Amino acid sequence: MVMMAREEIVYMAKLAEQAERYEEMVEFMEKVSGSLRENEELSVEERNLLSVAYKNVIGARRASWRIISSIEQKEESKGNEDHVATIKTYRSKIEKELCNICDGILQMLDQRLVPSASSGDSKDIANSDLAPTHPIRLGLALNFSVFYYEILNSPDRACSLAKQAFDEAIAELDTLGEESYKDSTLIMQLLRDNLTLWTSDVQEEGADEIKEASKAEEGQQQ
Repeated sequence: MVMMAREEIVYMAKLAEQAERYEEMVEFMEKVSGSLRENEELSVEERNLLSVAYKNVIGARRASWRIISSIEQKEESKGNEDHVATIKTYRSKIEKELCNICDGILQMLDQRLVPSASSGDSKDIANSDLAPTHPIRLGLALNFSVFYYEILNSPDRACSLAKQAFDEAIAELDTLGEESYKDSTLIMQLLRDNLTLWTSDVQEEGADEIKEASKAEEGQQQ
């Protein structure tokens, strides 16, 4: 069997992305990470492709989990215990898939990517204080606030974190450089949109899509 070169695998990952075949995109990017030599890092483009692949396979299952959980709540309110038992089993299947995917990327990070990250932008960013307007800091605040809201069911903490990040960024907006202005203001808009959604007490599961910063937006700043 002829082995594809790294550049060919990356190209196949791009094709899979265009075709919205994200499961295969993950497989291609796993091959790329597995081809790394000792102390060799993924390029910025490869990191972005990897994150887009995993974001989409996880995102699809998160959306499924939200829908199933919403149906489960409705069936519970109707007292349909047989349906609830069936739904719980199906929800567990989705949760297991999510856990397996997350375990996969964590294993890749622990065994391959983090040990080889000996230099470069990632180290510089990790060892420095990011400005409140930095897209990576804003993106982290956005996703962490969504985690509070969706996973921990803590809307107060979600709103507090999102509001703090938004207010701090607004206060220093005049210091924002042209190179990151578009990405930073986009994420700030997402923070504000989520705050509006959460504080309006619209609790119906699945009715509104909670927005997250795409890794592509964050990765452009690396």
